[in-house]
Amino acid sequence: MNAASIWLVIIGLAVIAWLSARARATLMEKSAGRLATHSRAQYHGWYVGLWTLLPAALFLIVWQNVSPALVTNSVLTAPEAATLPTEGFSRAAILSEARNIAAGRQQSGFNTQSQALVEPYRAAQTRFDIIGALLTVILAFACGAFAFTRIRAGFTARTRVERLVMGALLVASLIAIVTTVGIVASLLFESIRFFSMVNPIDFLFGTKWSPQSAALGYGNKNAFGAVPLFWGTVFIGAIIAMLVAIPLGLMCAIYLTQYAKPSVRAWMKPILEVLAGVPTVVYGYFAALTVAPALRDFAVMVGISGASSESALAAGLVMGVMIIPFVSSMADDSINAVPQAMRDGSLAMGATTSETIKKVLIPAALPGVVGGVLLAVSRAIGETMIVVMAAGLAANLTLNPFASVTTVTTQIVQLLTGDQEFDSAKTLAAFALGLVLFIVTLLLNIVALRVVKKYREAYE
Repeated sequence: MNAASIWLVIIGLAVIAWLSARARATLMEKSAGRLATHSRAQYHGWYVGLWTLLPAALFLIVWQNVSPALVTNSVLTAPEAATLPTEGFSRAAILSEARNIAAGRQQSGFNTQSQALVEPYRAAQTRFDIIGALLTVILAFACGAFAFTRIRAGFTARTRVERLVMGALLVASLIAIVTTVGIVASLLFESIRFFSMVNPIDFLFGTKWSPQSAALGYGNKNAFGAVPLFWGTVFIGAIIAMLVAIPLGLMCAIYLTQYAKPSVRAWMKPILEVLAGVPTVVYGYFAALTVAPALRDFAVMVGISGASSESALAAGLVMGVMIIPFVSSMADDSINAVPQAMRDGSLAMGATTSETIKKVLIPAALPGVVGGVLLAVSRAIGETMIVVMAAGLAANLTLNPFASVTTVTTQIVQLLTGDQEFDSAKTLAAFALGLVLFIVTLLLNIVALRVVKKYREAYE
């Protein structure tokens, strides 16, 4: 019996236990009266069902991790294993081949000795699968029977089930917190190792980025100046992309909230927000195959020198289009949150709709719009695929939008691609860049959330 079948069995037993306990509790309510019972029938059902499922499931998980070692130890006691080599690596390779052949994951082995161990492996695996299945079912029956005997009028089934649910919610919250702490700790630990090899001043204020030269043994001095990366990130994500996203997103929000008919808004707003769901690799293909060649040809036509087929302008324009829904949605919510009395008062004083928008709505909604823009900037500077495919990998410190530049995220991908040694400054530089990007993004999010919170408080 495989693991999937055992899981189906214990889930089926839990369902049967839930139904049986609920039926018995329902009869108890009818005989003793609903006011005389502490918990409703459904809570008794959940209590017995969970007792049937959870202990058996935990045992099965432990057994699935322990049984492979038990199977291997059993195979090693077989007569066919007497001729196995004593050297650890060769023995492990033969056992691995025999295990894969017995499980059907491999047709034949490179070593002739592995074929002799296939049948012992199959026999041992079958034996331990049966043992595990029997123990799991027995445990499910035993725990379910124990819980079933506790069904009575004064039993606090509801309290116990709610405590279990609260514990599960607490564990889920702790997993998120521990994961965040682990990410930050890993970035800090590896960044400290990097800064023990490279001066932080040279990293934060240096203008030459050439980690490959350091990897080839030319020294770390002046090879990890990250200013070109920081500038490329700001140039593409916070300047070019925002020059596209802010005016277009704000105008979309104004049209949808002030001028569009409800029927037009009903289908136009979802279509606009579809842009946020398009995979970034699709934007990257569009930027690399369509926008970047068109911009290069345009630059050549007007006589701009140094135009590249991979440019900051191509990546920034497409990234700006991708960010439009973020700006538009935040601006839409901010404009709609302005009290209707302010609109009516402006119109009653003789102002036109456009004057009301410029003089009343936009100034009142500005904090929310700014918060949305900051969130959009934090989203843009963390983008990778569009920059990798459209902006290039050259760490140039330039103001020419038609030139090739790179960003922090692109270099992180470049540094960690392939087989890398995590003892070299070249690889550890990716963690230092990630730490800087994490801190900048965190600060932008904090500022944006504080701005949005203050804006919301103004109209509550």
